[in-house]
Amino acid sequence: MVKVGDTIPEATFVYVAYQPDESLAVCGIPSKINTSEWKGKKVVLFSVPGAFTSHLPPYLEKLEQFKAKGVDVLAVFAANDPFVMSGWAKVSGLKDNILALSDPEATFAKALGWDIDLSGRGVGLGTRTARGAIILDDLKVVYIEREPGTDVSVSGADAVLAAL
Repeated sequence: MVKVGDTIPEATFVYVAYQPDESLAVCGIPSKINTSEWKGKKVVLFSVPGAFTSHLPPYLEKLEQFKAKGVDVLAVFAANDPFVMSGWAKVSGLKDNILALSDPEATFAKALGWDIDLSGRGVGLGTRTARGAIILDDLKVVYIEREPGTDVSVSGADAVLAAL
């Protein structure tokens, strides 16, 4: 398990950059973002079991508060495909202010010990990412909390802002 003081495990996410076109059909071409690109930056990552959850809106509402606390990169990740994450970002109005990163095989989630098996639910969910939040400063973990249950408490926007 990754803990405060550790260097974040290196990982590569798949990401579709914001497309200003009004159409949801325009998704763009996926590219990759590696955690090494966050060297020298303050990063807030939060994870969800899937796109289109209620975890995201408070982060977007408090975007300026995160920026005022020196956050360079704010990102959400999930074990969804990059097009689902891109669609969620588009309908949510993220415009790359919050990056919607795909961890399609839950590789990063597994490295954190945050992978959860939801395959028994009968709707094809498979391996997903637990809810949690991480604050990085120059790739070092300064805050890492996984939700103990189904509520959003330790990984919500208010809890993370308080930890900054």
